[in-house]
Amino acid sequence: MHTRTIPTLLLSAALTAGVLATTAAPAAAVVTAATADTAATAEASFADQLRAIPGVTVTGVTDKDGYPLYSLTITQPIDHSKPELGTFGQRFTLWHKSVTKPVVFYTGGYGLSSATREPTTILDANQLSVEHRFFGPSRPADVDWSKMTVWQEASDEHAIVEAIRPLYDKSSKWLSTGGSKGGMTQTYHRRYYPEDVDAVIAYVAPNDANNHDDKGYERFFETVGTKECRDALNAVQRAMLERRDTLLPKFEATAKEKGYTFTNTLGTTDRAYEFAVLDQVWNFWQTGTAADCPTVPDAQTVSDDDLYTWSLGHGLSVYEDSSLGANGSGPYYRQAAAQLGWADLKFKHLKGVRHFPDIYQPNSVLPADMRTDYNGKAISDVDKWVRSDSERMMFVYGQNDPWSAEQFEPSSHDSYKYIVPGSNHGARISALPADQRDAAIATIKRWAGE
Repeated sequence: MHTRTIPTLLLSAALTAGVLATTAAPAAAVVTAATADTAATAEASFADQLRAIPGVTVTGVTDKDGYPLYSLTITQPIDHSKPELGTFGQRFTLWHKSVTKPVVFYTGGYGLSSATREPTTILDANQLSVEHRFFGPSRPADVDWSKMTVWQEASDEHAIVEAIRPLYDKSSKWLSTGGSKGGMTQTYHRRYYPEDVDAVIAYVAPNDANNHDDKGYERFFETVGTKECRDALNAVQRAMLERRDTLLPKFEATAKEKGYTFTNTLGTTDRAYEFAVLDQVWNFWQTGTAADCPTVPDAQTVSDDDLYTWSLGHGLSVYEDSSLGANGSGPYYRQAAAQLGWADLKFKHLKGVRHFPDIYQPNSVLPADMRTDYNGKAISDVDKWVRSDSERMMFVYGQNDPWSAEQFEPSSHDSYKYIVPGSNHGARISALPADQRDAAIATIKRWAGE
C-alpha cells in the first residue's frame, strides 16, 4: 500500500527518539518502516470496515499489483419491490488502493470479471466490479426469470453503492463503466439512480430503443467496409446454406467431436446450423476488422472443406445447449427477449435458401422455461431520458461494430459520444484520433476531480 505523506506525529516521534542519529538506522529506512506500518494499519482498518457492512461478506482477498483485491458477496432481495419473496447472494469484487482515490464501478453485464478497465487505468482508481443478477452463482436456488429486469439489476447496483461508498472519502468521485451489455447496464443504473455515481463511461452499448425498427442494423450491413468485402461475405453466407447437404454433415461432426447437443434450445442440428450461418457475418465484423476481408474465400470456387474451415475461424459460432441455458449465456438471451430487444435482420441475399424464416430471435436459443414475450417500455424510457435529461455521460462506439449500429444519443448536459474509426466491438478511448482521445481523457479526469 502507498501513502502520499508521512504522518506528522510519526515523524516527530522518530526524531524525538533519536533514530536519525549517525549510530541509528538510515532515515530512509525509518521512513519506509513507518509508511509500511501506517499502510498496514489502514488496510486492516478498511478490511474491518468491509466486514462490518450488514449483508456483505468478505469471501477472500488476494494481491493485485500491490493492492488488495477483495472478493465479496452481498445479500440482495429477489424482488426489490417485494423483499419478502426471499434473497440471493450477488458476487462482486473491490480492488482497493486508497480511500482518497476515485472509484470506478464496473459492470460486465454477465458473469464476474475483475479485469482492470480503461477508466481505472486513466485515473489510477479503485475498482468495484459486479456480477449481473442471475448470472453464474449470483442467483437464488429457484430462479424466477421475470425478476431479471433492468430496474431490478439497477437496484442491486444501488444497494452495493450504498454499502461501499461510505468507506471512501466524501471527496472521492465515483465513475461507472462497462462494455457492451455492461455499458447498457450502467446506463440503466444511471437512469434509475442518477445520484449513485458522478459520471458514466459506456463502451459499445447497444440501444435498441424501438425493437420493431431495425433500419439502423440493415444500414450498417449495407455500408460497413467496402462493397467488395460485403459482397464476398454475403456470397459466402449464401453458399453455406446452398451447400447445406454437404456442409451440414461437417457441422454434425463438429458437434459430435465437441459434445454439443441442441435438444433443449434450438431443437435440431439443422436449425442450429442455420442459426450459426445467420450470425456469421455479424460475428465477422464484431471481432474482426477490414484487414480480414482479403481472407474471405471466393464462394464460387472454394471447396466445401475450405469453405467450412474458413467459416469456423471467421464467425461460424455454434449455439448449443450447454452454453445457452441458465448456466451459460441464456440469461442474456432471456433479457434480450424480454426487454433489451434484438436485430431482426431481413437477410434479403438469403432468399430461397433459408429453411426456418423465423429462427433469428432470442427465444430460439432459450430452453422452453426461459422463453418470454417482449416489452420495450423500459428501454424506450431510458433512451428518451439519456437524450434529454442525463448528465455527465460518455458513449464510445466502434465504427465497424454491428452492436454499435444503434446507439445512445447523449444529451447536451456535459455528455459526449465518440466513434473509434475502423474499430469493432473492442473499441477503446486509447484508439481514438489523438485530439479526441485527449479530449475524452481530459473530460474523465475532470469528472474525477483531477
